[in-house]
Amino acid sequence: MKVRLTKEPFDLNEALGYLLVPEAGGYVFFLGKVRNENHGRRVRKLVYEAYPEMAEAEMERIRKEALERFPILDMLIWHRYGELKVGQDTILIIASGRHRKEAFEACEWAIDEVKKRVPVWKREVTDEGEFWIEGDRTVPLKRQ
Repeated sequence: MKVRLTKEPFDLNEALGYLLVPEAGGYVFFLGKVRNENHGRRVRKLVYEAYPEMAEAEMERIRKEALERFPILDMLIWHRYGELKVGQDTILIIASGRHRKEAFEACEWAIDEVKKRVPVWKREVTDEGEFWIEGDRTVPLKRQ
């Protein structure tokens, strides 16, 4: 499955297996992780919420657009949702190409598009409270 929204950890060997072809000269991986600090605040965990059907459909559109825009062989986009602790994987994008340049460019373009377009919402839980994260913007979560 080249597009997946999952609560399960990624298996990198399984992911790569979906793209292995003898024509490929290289594979570019982007593996996003939960980091321990953001904007000077200590992060305890991230909580990703999603509309699964819509998120997977949009990830598939991004994948197909990448195949049209860049001379790559294939692409895989997997995103996690649910509660993720520091150090856990959040997103995996792999681009395969005959040459590295187009695979790097496609991978970078795809992560930017996923962040802009896919209906997955990130809530950051820190020592200073909880915040919704939208791109580089943080919005404090107000509790009722």
